[in-house]
Amino acid sequence: MTWTTTEMKSQIGKTILITGANTGLGYQTALELAKKDALVILAGRNKDKINAAIEEIKAVHPTAKLEAGIVDLSDLTSVEQFAKTIVANHDRLDVLINNAGVMFPPPSKTMDGYELQFGVNFMAHFSLTAHLFDLLKATPQSRVVTLSSIAHRNGRIDFENLRLEKPFDKFREYGQSKVADLIFTLEMQRRFERYGVNSVSVGAHPGISKTELLRTDKPEMIEQFPHMTANQGAYSTLFAATEDLEGGAYIGPDGKGEMTGYPAPAFVDSYAQDEEVGMKLWEYANDQMNLNFLP
Repeated sequence: MTWTTTEMKSQIGKTILITGANTGLGYQTALELAKKDALVILAGRNKDKINAAIEEIKAVHPTAKLEAGIVDLSDLTSVEQFAKTIVANHDRLDVLINNAGVMFPPPSKTMDGYELQFGVNFMAHFSLTAHLFDLLKATPQSRVVTLSSIAHRNGRIDFENLRLEKPFDKFREYGQSKVADLIFTLEMQRRFERYGVNSVSVGAHPGISKTELLRTDKPEMIEQFPHMTANQGAYSTLFAATEDLEGGAYIGPDGKGEMTGYPAPAFVDSYAQDEEVGMKLWEYANDQMNLNFLP
């Protein structure tokens, strides 16, 4: 199936929040959803960059309904305060897109002491989703879309190495963060079903897309692989956010190795589906952040 944004349904009346929306996949996702008349909240840590992205989208689509959201995902206090602002200013949230990600930084930690990739890619999005949950629950047929990666296939959760306790390995740590995102997606859906929540949790991955995600490493690395533009890379997210899907669906490109192509059901490693691992990671996140999110 060749699905493109021209086939995307109108999103008028919907409120959609996207993290990491000022650049790359997040920006392209915001642009396409704005074209379909959603109210799009572009979230990011740099106010000037978010405002510049909003102006760029308005230049393409002058009637776009856009809102800036300022949040630092490397600081859980910032995440909580941001969520409180959203809840105070909005009476609905149809789609939360946990898009923002860090890939291959130097060895570093978040403000709360987690390895940066694990802390930003997973912990911050767990916290954000938890703090926005009441708003999502109050919105009929809402959904949470969380971005994972092909790299989840090599990821395992080492509960003894979530705060850089062991010598840093950028590939291992990135894989850990991305399998955590997919475990989160599937475990959240199980808990939605258990508690009778009228929302769905779905995942997506962009294959290999040319974005600024590799700006902390060697950007020429991507030229060694088949890859897509950031706009086509966003198709999986857009499909996951707007098409009728069952909870727990995972969408990625349909080409060889899921590196390029058009949205289709993607491969989920058996480790990511392990319910014991899902329960342990969920409990870890709740305990670490003193949350009570779908316990």
